[in-house]
Amino acid sequence: MRLAIITTHPIQYYAPIFKLLNERKRIDIKVFYTLGQENGDRYDHGFGKVISWDIPLLDGYPYEWVQNTSSQPGSHHYKGIKTPTLIQQVQAWQPDVILVFGWAYQSHLKAIRYFKGKMPVYFRGDSTLLDESKGLKKLLKSIFLYWVYKHIDHAFYVGTNNKAYFKKYGLKDSQLSFAPHAIDNQRFAIDRKDDALALRQKLGVNNSDILILFAGKFSDKKSPVLLADAFLNLKKTDVHLLFAGNGELEQQLKGKAQSAGNIHFMDFQNQLYMPVVYQASNLFCLPSKGPGETWGLAVNEAMACGKAILVSDKVGCAVDLVKEKYNGAIFKSGNITELTACLKQLTASGPNLEDMGNHSAGLIKDWNFVKIAEAVETRLMEAK
Repeated sequence: MRLAIITTHPIQYYAPIFKLLNERKRIDIKVFYTLGQENGDRYDHGFGKVISWDIPLLDGYPYEWVQNTSSQPGSHHYKGIKTPTLIQQVQAWQPDVILVFGWAYQSHLKAIRYFKGKMPVYFRGDSTLLDESKGLKKLLKSIFLYWVYKHIDHAFYVGTNNKAYFKKYGLKDSQLSFAPHAIDNQRFAIDRKDDALALRQKLGVNNSDILILFAGKFSDKKSPVLLADAFLNLKKTDVHLLFAGNGELEQQLKGKAQSAGNIHFMDFQNQLYMPVVYQASNLFCLPSKGPGETWGLAVNEAMACGKAILVSDKVGCAVDLVKEKYNGAIFKSGNITELTACLKQLTASGPNLEDMGNHSAGLIKDWNFVKIAEAVETRLMEAK
């Protein structure tokens, strides 16, 4: 069976899946990258800088670049991907099935519509119902989404909230397969204790102190300012907060930090060093309010590093990965009182955080790339 995969650009969370599928040799794959940037560098609007990943994303599997003729290229908006030759390039490879990652791009939706009825059309996305609105706009959106998913023969859902989304918009259980959102658990789990200790020392965090970590884009969606305000409410000198990343709220966050000596900042860190950042911390917090925090793969990364987790109820992975009082806590999005209380409770005991972190490491083991590859292979074998 030959599977053509249509996706925007090389991503550190997907490239290893493609490599694994190719290595397992149960199916033939070819990836078609539609954003059209061949040098590996990409301007990230959230971080506000050009990102060049320091791990290989194009090794170990066959792929083709597809020319993107959009006047405003980018994966952050619908008209950012316009690829006149995509359908012809896919057809030339003669696949049995296509798998499309995300429909909200002009060329991807066009390909889904074109291939529907000509061959099975599979889909991978991670949308949820967590940000559903009410009124006429919601009604029109629902009608449109029902129409979109009528073109999908089978979808791979990443977790509980994503499955509920697909079912609401018309897909049946028989059209859904669980293919968990995953990261490279093994790479993040490698012991970087010495490097982590060096980072804590550089930040001025003592061995007995507790370090809370926020890692990601400093954007309104992720609510880093709420975390900073809740942290300042703690008034604990033996608890520290580290913001690792960049983004539009950076100056506002640094302004708040001026009144405290235990809030620290690091610029965006690339993939090879991120395990050190996670391992230097005791508690990872993702306080997002959305819209659009469909999963939160940083949570997977922190769990693979053996860390306790604190997330808001608007984080897509919360229901699947965070077990109250076992490996962390979930608070109501936007509620600074609840967030402050959770921070106070979780930072009361370093040994308790360590136990929770060990639980996280155990929970995340089954959320891996092999499970995704097996789900895709099983579905293709059934489609023969």
